[in-house]
Amino acid sequence: MEEEQWEKSRFKELKFAIRYSWVPTVDQVINGKLEGEREITLGFVDLLRDDYTEKDRSRSIYFTQDWVSLPGVLPVASGGIHIWHMPALTEIFRDDSVLQFGRGTLGHPWGNAPGAIANRVALEACVKARNEGRDLAHEGNKIIREASKWSPELAVACEVWKEIKFQFEAMDTL
Repeated sequence: MEEEQWEKSRFKELKFAIRYSWVPTVDQVINGKLEGEREITLGFVDLLRDDYTEKDRSRSIYFTQDWVSLPGVLPVASGGIHIWHMPALTEIFRDDSVLQFGRGTLGHPWGNAPGAIANRVALEACVKARNEGRDLAHEGNKIIREASKWSPELAVACEVWKEIKFQFEAMDTL
């Protein structure tokens, strides 16, 4: 079994053990190399972070879970993410998450620091747009393009990552 398939098949069982062991973060990706079905990922995020989660089979939550006083776990997004994923990451993970960029930062043609600046500008633009009530799912690319007009680092990153796409069926589906 490939490593990605194993990770996805075991994550559902693992999320409970992670929460019970008080691990502070756990890697769950909806964008990038390990793309998963959106609703299942949202269910994982809710189970890991929220104090109380209602049963919702559409999100792979098969029973109501009250975590009582167990601390939540921060979801970590990683695995092929870059600036074009920022609107979805902001919408899905909200404010309490860790965004772990590898090549999304290191692959910037001007170096690591400009790559980090591009990611930060994209994140701040998406958070600002979300807080203003804009629809990140439909306006995400436009928001990134608007921000790139005043950030040369982001403008270059937009060109670098414009052709990068991961197009395949999600392996973990309902």
